[in-house]
Amino acid sequence: MSQLPAIIEPGRPGGIAELPGGDLIPALIVDAGDQAAWRYIDFFTANIRNPNTRRAYARACHTFFAWCEQRGLTLATIRPFDVATYIETRGQTHSAPDVKQQLAAVRMLFDWLVTGQVVPVNPASAVRGPMHVVKTGKTPVLDGKEWRTLLDSIPTQTVRDLRDRALIATLTYSFARITAALTMKVQDLRPKGAGWQLRLHEKGGKHHTMPCHHALAEALRAYIDAAGIAEDGKGFLFRTSPRHNATILTEQPMAQPDAWRMIRRRAAAAGIKAPIGNHSFRATGITAYLANGGALEHAQEMAAHESPRTTKLYDRTKERLTQDEVERIRL
Repeated sequence: MSQLPAIIEPGRPGGIAELPGGDLIPALIVDAGDQAAWRYIDFFTANIRNPNTRRAYARACHTFFAWCEQRGLTLATIRPFDVATYIETRGQTHSAPDVKQQLAAVRMLFDWLVTGQVVPVNPASAVRGPMHVVKTGKTPVLDGKEWRTLLDSIPTQTVRDLRDRALIATLTYSFARITAALTMKVQDLRPKGAGWQLRLHEKGGKHHTMPCHHALAEALRAYIDAAGIAEDGKGFLFRTSPRHNATILTEQPMAQPDAWRMIRRRAAAAGIKAPIGNHSFRATGITAYLANGGALEHAQEMAAHESPRTTKLYDRTKERLTQDEVERIRL
């Protein structure tokens, strides 16, 4: 390992070597040589840009290669049979979505190793994952009354209160992903006619614009005026607030854990028992839109989904059976 002595240390406990910054490389990859090690690094740093996908795929690959090492396999000796056995074994203790993600990560990594001429073939390409059809999402959704109860329970006394109301309204009325909302700059709110337009930075570097609902515009205006950030176009829209002082904001953007903690805190204060999180408001907005006669194709466009099947997962209107409907069961 002449080129990587300070980076990779073969033989570390647990079969894993550590890179600066905490990234990990399985010893099985390290033992395959410099080319394999650097190709592995490039897969997670240059090929996968989304940090959440990177973390999930890194965990999946580490788990798979640790399993291979326990069975005395090397990178060159892994065969389709081994991948299939691993998938079958994992399926006995883990859910189908978890197993499918494991297989997808391993398959994509080996494709990358094949194109980098590290291995001749992809042993995972012919392996089939478990059948898993999802027709309804599992994200907790609030109905209209619960959503209004939550928002009405948040005071309007401090800039932090107004920020939280504005963020929840943004996630709900614009169908924004939490990452898109938290990376918004003040200048991403743009005048359009008598109203505003939101510019969201979506996955894959794509930009998506949404007309601003009048209720959202009111919440954003109240927050921006109180924060005094209207002229700071390049500054982040949703900023952190020091724990000890709810009347000021920093220049730093909120992170996903910040938003999640805020939502859980606000939900508890409102008496909402459902385990809602960052994604709940996107699902709540889409469900409310469809329940009020909105078209699926328009919801798909507003949510920036590639497929209408994805949008349909957020439609919970069919779940809400009333007591009257149940009482129709007469014997």
